[in-house]
Amino acid sequence: MAKPGLPQGTRDFASETVRKRAYIFNSIRNVFETYGFQPLETPAMENLETLMGKYGEEGDKLIFKILNNGLDNPAKHEAARNDLEKVLEGKSVKSFTERALRYDLTIPFARYIATNFGQLTMPFKRYQIQPVWRADRPQKGRYREFYQCDADVVGSKSLLIEAELANIYHSVFKQLRVPVEIKINSRKILGALAVVCGGPDKMMDITIAIDKLDKIGLDKVKEELADRGLNPEQVTIIERYLLISGSNTERLAELKALIGENDLGIHGIRELEFLLQFLPATVTDTLVTDFTLARGLNYYTGVIFEVKAIDVQIGSIGGGGRYDDLTGLFGVPNVPGVGISFGVDRIYDVLDELKLFPENVATGTKVLFFNMGEEEAKAAFSLMQTLREKGIAAEIYPDQVKFDKQFKYADKKDIPYAVIIGSEELANETCVVKSLKQGSQQILAHAGLVDFDWS
Repeated sequence: MAKPGLPQGTRDFASETVRKRAYIFNSIRNVFETYGFQPLETPAMENLETLMGKYGEEGDKLIFKILNNGLDNPAKHEAARNDLEKVLEGKSVKSFTERALRYDLTIPFARYIATNFGQLTMPFKRYQIQPVWRADRPQKGRYREFYQCDADVVGSKSLLIEAELANIYHSVFKQLRVPVEIKINSRKILGALAVVCGGPDKMMDITIAIDKLDKIGLDKVKEELADRGLNPEQVTIIERYLLISGSNTERLAELKALIGENDLGIHGIRELEFLLQFLPATVTDTLVTDFTLARGLNYYTGVIFEVKAIDVQIGSIGGGGRYDDLTGLFGVPNVPGVGISFGVDRIYDVLDELKLFPENVATGTKVLFFNMGEEEAKAAFSLMQTLREKGIAAEIYPDQVKFDKQFKYADKKDIPYAVIIGSEELANETCVVKSLKQGSQQILAHAGLVDFDWS
């Protein structure tokens, strides 16, 4: 029988990986808590109607739909066969599918706000660390099941919130020691570009094409814009826009010359200028105005973020932005919101590639008590429990086997200390503490184990 495999784009995580991921989660969680955010969790699945139509044309294609349970052999029925054909074409049919795995954490959060709006203290600040699923093509740094870590604030239009979120990005990646660029743009600027290129109705066509720039290059983007109905003059304007370069000040000056004559463009530019002038230099040194940044999701309305690791060939490791009427999709209009997300799986890959995980991050058990016989094991077990009560991770080898096998076990699990109690030590109420890293050892009284430095 062939060995069972995993669904494409998913992974198992061994203990070392789980501990490294926990290091990332805890680093992000600690910063969130420091900034006054409170935790929230939502279900793995949502009603399909909650998710569809919220992520743009491309995003909707990546939603994992769940077949209804309890189907009574639908192939028997002509109507059901027709419905099945529609499902296979990518359409939604309630007789087959009413639910889907969540695509991100933002739409479920908006649904939560709409459901509980009258009971929440505004502004409401929440963070959420849970897995999401996308039917994407798996590749390095891109998986079908992955974790997101989100921080969102609803109930305020103040740009101080964007400043706080930029600070959170800076604080987390400083703590993780990852050098990053925090790219910023505004959907208002993209809206102004659409106005310059013929009208607001062009915005989705423009943003969908621009969002692919890194993947397909400028020439292909121009081709796609033409295919979407933009004329050569309009494509030329967008090309000029995409080729804006220089320092943040120089880029904003070029942008003003190109689109700064309409109200939408003026407001978008002011948003970026506020962040660059308000935040301290330690943060603004990592901020880069990038007008090619589009964030191809329908719900963004203002400042948008994307974080890239410097000198690492991988996609974005964070992103987000303002979405001032997202809850309006669920019958609660005019609730401003803004949020950011961390891509934990990509952050893991970056830390791994740059060798930035702390040396002891994957260490679990600190002390292994060797099994030297029934009476010796009884004494070892009692001492082990004393260490555990003090918060020191300890275990005992379950079988009385040769030293070599017990040493190999400790080595494979990267356990730094061994405690050996033989017949002589048992009689003297002592034990041998051996540092498996340094090869040194010393004899301690049983009572001295608690005060020993196990670091």
